[in-house]
Amino acid sequence: MKSKIYVLCVVLFLAGAAIITAGAMHAQQQQQPKDPIADNLFPPELIMQNQEAINLTEEQKSSLKIDLRQAQTKFTELQWQMEDQAEKMVALLKQPRPDEQQVLAQLDKVLNAEREIKREQIGLMIRIKNKLTPEQQSRLIAIRNKGR
Repeated sequence: MKSKIYVLCVVLFLAGAAIITAGAMHAQQQQQPKDPIADNLFPPELIMQNQEAINLTEEQKSSLKIDLRQAQTKFTELQWQMEDQAEKMVALLKQPRPDEQQVLAQLDKVLNAEREIKREQIGLMIRIKNKLTPEQQSRLIAIRNKGR
């Protein structure tokens, strides 16, 4: 039971950095300087919540749904990989005298899985942005700025 809690804590810690909701982004923006990456991309939630305001076409909606379904499948697979690697790291840490090199090597595997999740997230948001017209992007920027 404790091992599951440890794994869950490690996974939640690592996944928390990778998964940002619109509300969390807003709170972070209030406390931190602007994020030039986030300022130039649009999270799927923002587009879904404002599809009428930006005049999203049926073709764009259909294409975005396909992209989101594919991404969700990939994210689930990557999340499983990351959790598996984190669980292995916790098992190493449970030893009375963990081998530093083994633990750090396992940490690299966990971080690589997290990196892949972040890479997929950015790739998805780039594909989404590329499906939007410049006018739609301008409207989303105005909507996002109004909410800040």
